[in-house]
Amino acid sequence: MGSLSIWHWLIVLVIVMLVFGTKKLRNMGADLGGAVRGFKDGMREGGEKPAEGVPQVTGKTVEGEVKGKTESRA
Repeated sequence: MGSLSIWHWLIVLVIVMLVFGTKKLRNMGADLGGAVRGFKDGMREGGEKPAEGVPQVTGKTVEGEVKGKTESRA
């Protein structure tokens, strides 16, 4: 008793297909595959160096004080 045989998995698969339907299962599989593919692409792009001419964000904060507000009229 502890392990499931192939027949148990087939019965579970048939019940899942009856509950969700094959179209919904196919859509969920496609969505999951797209999410995994997007994650892999994002991980691959994270290792590349940024392109030339793209400004770099340094994360530095500039502190200051606003003395007055001016409006420009064009």
